[in-house]
Amino acid sequence: MITALRPLTRSVTYARWLHLVTAVVLATVFAFVTPGIGNMDNWAGAWLLVAPLPLLAALAMVPGVRLSEGMQAQLLLFPAGREAGDPPVAPAPSASWEDRWRTALWLVLRYELGTVTAFMSVHLPTLTVNLLRSAAGHRPLHIPLTQTSHEPHWWYALLAPAALALLMAFVIGAGAVLARAAHALLGPSAAARLAALEQRTERLLEHNRLARELHDSVGHALTVAVVQAGAARAAASPEFTEQALAAIEETGRHALEDLERVLKLLREDTPCLADRPSLADAERLLSAARSSGARITAEVMGALDTVPGPVSREGYRIVQEALTNVVRHAGPADVSVRIAVTTDGLELDISNPLAEGAGVISGSGSGLRGIRERATLLGGRAETGEHEGTWRVRVLLPLSALG
Repeated sequence: MITALRPLTRSVTYARWLHLVTAVVLATVFAFVTPGIGNMDNWAGAWLLVAPLPLLAALAMVPGVRLSEGMQAQLLLFPAGREAGDPPVAPAPSASWEDRWRTALWLVLRYELGTVTAFMSVHLPTLTVNLLRSAAGHRPLHIPLTQTSHEPHWWYALLAPAALALLMAFVIGAGAVLARAAHALLGPSAAARLAALEQRTERLLEHNRLARELHDSVGHALTVAVVQAGAARAAASPEFTEQALAAIEETGRHALEDLERVLKLLREDTPCLADRPSLADAERLLSAARSSGARITAEVMGALDTVPGPVSREGYRIVQEALTNVVRHAGPADVSVRIAVTTDGLELDISNPLAEGAGVISGSGSGLRGIRERATLLGGRAETGEHEGTWRVRVLLPLSALG
């Protein structure tokens, strides 16, 4: 019983009631300009449910009408926003013929339900008063639309609450129907929802890529800084300390540039790939690794400027992660770096000799997993692990995948 009466205590019930009865404004205008259909006490008034429909269909063709209806629905049908699991209606002008026809259906439904609600809101309370007066013996009972009157009886008082209960039940039900219709008719279409979902998925993927890129850049910088600081303290040489500090400063500056660029992209939510480093900037990675004690032999074959942008940028991050692993796990080792552009694609080969307790990647393995993921997304493949006494990272990326 308490559950059944709970809607009577909620403000949304009365806000939806107001939204419903505002449709009577149009019915009133038609009652004034169309003689003979304004009498709601007989069946001639039923023409008010039909006469405005062509006008409503015409109004639905105006894009701004959908925006106006959406704002009204959001304000009155969902006054508390996301309550009871109902997402709010997103007001927007009509962008397609599908939106216009859905708006037309909405206008017709709102008008029909609203007109009936307004009729019942006037006549059922009036009927309640008449029932009570008739029960008291003051006047005959007149029932709307029937054109008949009944002599007073005391038991009419028992029917008075039923009329009000019927009114409230209809208002609550009509409000719920209108709220559901608002989702279906004023909300985005299935195609629009799918497009929004795809856009959100792309944005999440882009943010995930930026996070991985930031991890690679900052992780590389911190690894170089830690190794350089440790080597400088162990060497106890002012000259070497000066070189280590210069290397830390240079690596940190590049990491700060990457950090600022990524944060800017995350704030603006608009990808700008022009400033991302590519394989043309690979020399700074080699210099940072050399300054950390690694003895690097680098071989670059082919024209790097012919490598498509996405492949070149991801290739840079792969080389960066591989060199970071070398500095972190192998220390001052001999490292061979080969970057080759061939007709088959881009080949990246980074290897260093294995020594006891060094070279084998322990840790979480997220860096190697990131290398493999980058290669897979570009349609290539990555091989990581021991190879003929060395730890090797070999990646093949097709140039035609995104070029």
